[in-house]
Amino acid sequence: MIESFAQHTEKHMKKVVIDPVTRVEGHGKVTIIQDDDGHIDRTRLLIVEFRGFERFIQGRPYWEAPVVVQRLCGICPVSHHLAAAKAMDVIVGLGPEGLSPTAEKMRRLMHYGQIMESHALHFYYLCSPDLLFGFDSDVLKRNVLAVAAEYPDLAYQGIMLRKYGQEIIKTTAGKKIHGTGAIPGGINKNLSIEERDRHLKDIDQIIDWSRAAVELVKKIHSQNPEHYDNFASFDSNHLSLVRSDGALDLYHGNLRAVDKQGGKIFDQVDNADYLDYLGEEVKSWSYMKFPFIRKLGKRKGWYRVGPLARLNCCDFIPSPLAQKEFEEFRAYTGGKPNNFSLHYHWARMIEMLHSAEMIKELLNDKDMQGTELVRKGKKTGEGVGLLEAPRGTLFHHYKVNDNDQITMCNLIVSTTNNNEPMNSAVAKVADQYLEGQQINETLLNFVEVAIRAYDPCLSCATHALGKMPLMVKLQDRRGRTIHSLSRG
Repeated sequence: MIESFAQHTEKHMKKVVIDPVTRVEGHGKVTIIQDDDGHIDRTRLLIVEFRGFERFIQGRPYWEAPVVVQRLCGICPVSHHLAAAKAMDVIVGLGPEGLSPTAEKMRRLMHYGQIMESHALHFYYLCSPDLLFGFDSDVLKRNVLAVAAEYPDLAYQGIMLRKYGQEIIKTTAGKKIHGTGAIPGGINKNLSIEERDRHLKDIDQIIDWSRAAVELVKKIHSQNPEHYDNFASFDSNHLSLVRSDGALDLYHGNLRAVDKQGGKIFDQVDNADYLDYLGEEVKSWSYMKFPFIRKLGKRKGWYRVGPLARLNCCDFIPSPLAQKEFEEFRAYTGGKPNNFSLHYHWARMIEMLHSAEMIKELLNDKDMQGTELVRKGKKTGEGVGLLEAPRGTLFHHYKVNDNDQITMCNLIVSTTNNNEPMNSAVAKVADQYLEGQQINETLLNFVEVAIRAYDPCLSCATHALGKMPLMVKLQDRRGRTIHSLSRG
């Protein structure tokens, strides 16, 4: 929507509203304030819906948390399922290192299935129309059906990659969406030989398609590197989990944060100590909080999470094909952090390849047929569970009373961590492409392209049902409609 209004100054201002942002999970809107001369006054990515799960879960027995909280989202429920289960492992006296080998590896297999299907969904279904046809392509082409019509083999690969990840989830969690596989202290089943062989049958093809996806992103980038490097890019801090040896680890690790030059802000921070290093700012115009690194303060301490941040924080990837791609990725910026926003897609496909390699390794691991599924320790009253969800670092923190009831829940989801970066991306695009321009539907898509690079899951961040139609109206001072655009 484009509205006109007068401020206290004589200059007339227009408010451009993208409501909702499309081809993302959940509901959010963008507001851009522009004067009559086309100058951008300010921009905001607004998350206007309320998420209440931190209250809903209070009073429930702790063992229900892994099943209940995953209802935050139908896109990445496995991430919430496992993060809650990891927190409950601490509650029952274990922690990640205390699980049986079978339980830990079954959870990892489930998680790599989630990473694969989520990355495939985002790249092939949501982002490929922009990347293949151009940000300014006809609106009728900016959808997955157009991709399927013009690139049928590519669309098929995307469908099959997502399907394979979902089948891994079904095997390990019991269902493709909202499963019950992880329980406090372990897992409720192992991997049968029949299940193993069924998944092994296709894994080499899945790896080949994942490698092809990485090559596709590099090819698209090579066609116009200056555009892709500069679009919505800015320097930032980065945060993720890393293994004790600095390796990429999507299931478990300690926190590391680096600055724009790659210098370590902090390293190997235990999951339970996250509040000593990170804070959350509240702003009146959004239900989504703004996390920051306490040491740097609210203004300079914001950071990025997700595939780009993970590849900027880790020292290496512990699988050979992905490691080779990682070396090329890091070499592109001379070993320094990659702050190019559209390179999220490149990093995301490298992670999908890594997930495929790790799935093959786990399927061939004999521990997967073990029979020790659950362990118990001495119950405690507080637990924190972190992992790297597809969209970035995910925090689950719970307190439990003597009656086994949850009394406190704090969730910092991946999209919340990326709140300030997404706002910065919107501001950058407005400055690059909208300044001095008559805003139209094509230019609005540039804003959405910047947001989609982060693969935001706004339903996770707010727990809201979205609406997809978009109406853009330009009105005069008396409220009369001069021009309108509609979509959906």
